[in-house]
Amino acid sequence: MLHFSLYQTLTISDKYPLSCIIDFCEKPAQNGAMTALAPYLPAPSPALSAEDQEALTDLYVRGTPANTLRAYERDLLYITAWKSARFDLALRWPETEATALAFILDHARDLNDAPHEDRALQAAEALIAQRLRKSLSCPAPSTLDRRIASWLAFHRMKNLSSPFDSPQVKQARAKARRAAARPPAPKSAHPITRDVLEQLLDTCRGSRRDCRDRALLMLGWASGGRRRSEITGLMREDVSLKEFEKTGVVWISLLETKTTTKGETPRLVLKGRAAQALVHWIEVGGIEDGPLFRPISKADNVLKRRLSPDAIYQIVKHRLRLAGLPEDFASPHGLRSGFLTQAALDGAPIQAAMRLSLHRSMAQAQKYYDDVDIAENPAADLLG
Repeated sequence: MLHFSLYQTLTISDKYPLSCIIDFCEKPAQNGAMTALAPYLPAPSPALSAEDQEALTDLYVRGTPANTLRAYERDLLYITAWKSARFDLALRWPETEATALAFILDHARDLNDAPHEDRALQAAEALIAQRLRKSLSCPAPSTLDRRIASWLAFHRMKNLSSPFDSPQVKQARAKARRAAARPPAPKSAHPITRDVLEQLLDTCRGSRRDCRDRALLMLGWASGGRRRSEITGLMREDVSLKEFEKTGVVWISLLETKTTTKGETPRLVLKGRAAQALVHWIEVGGIEDGPLFRPISKADNVLKRRLSPDAIYQIVKHRLRLAGLPEDFASPHGLRSGFLTQAALDGAPIQAAMRLSLHRSMAQAQKYYDDVDIAENPAADLLG
């Protein structure tokens, strides 16, 4: 059976490294270790020279957004571990229809009441033990869809037919989606509207950490509701201060976002207090080049490395606690949903809000406006 093995062999519970170089071979993992796979990269072709094959692999890596690569890796670890636990087999390329159908069936029902001998239950328990699955409950349809989409992508990039394209598997997938349908859970329990943001900003006093958090929260909110990866990915050279002294405006260039690619992302504008807070952080933090937002040591010294996306979550949680709000009141996505909700409350045209939020789908942005509009709809007060 064909495998992609990495120069670094990992157990399934280890973190799969994004930058690993693959080596195509025909041998199973040794010592019982689960080999991490990377089938979204093209298989070596005898028609290509070694130099061309290396260039093709590099092209796949450079042409795929980093967030997508990370999603591929997480999904691949899960799929690989599931098949090992379910069938005691490694993945094969192309995969069989029976395996694809079993994957759908195992993830289309609640396993809490399944008998102990149920193989789907046993596989799920193994995944939980490896911290790849949270519970025995039926996964959300969106989670199943994403993993199947990744599996499909692996086959497509390797120019192989996919078992998920067969009529029976496609029908089972559609039925599973309908059977497990549930209202989508919000990414943040509450939107961080302007009044909530002000409460968080009031906790930022005078230390370097406070200056950083104030600038980070204000930029993340006022520039259109930026995602965590977009905030942590910003570099000092992405911020232009040429017009700040004259007009009070700061321009921000995002390299790419979830919905745009390199070179297609328009410049974003930061004005007023948000621009002032960002300029103050750049001065206080001594940020001349490199990452814009960085960790702060216990001695309140600015470090050189960039913040991780998880650090944004910790900052929001910390500021919520200091403001006297529950830590689970909102997540970093609340900056994004809060910006759009506030735009709707203030009567800003949705097209203007989308110019900053960079939503690609009008329907996606419209739901924030709908939640506000229906509450303000005069027809809701007919009974008095």
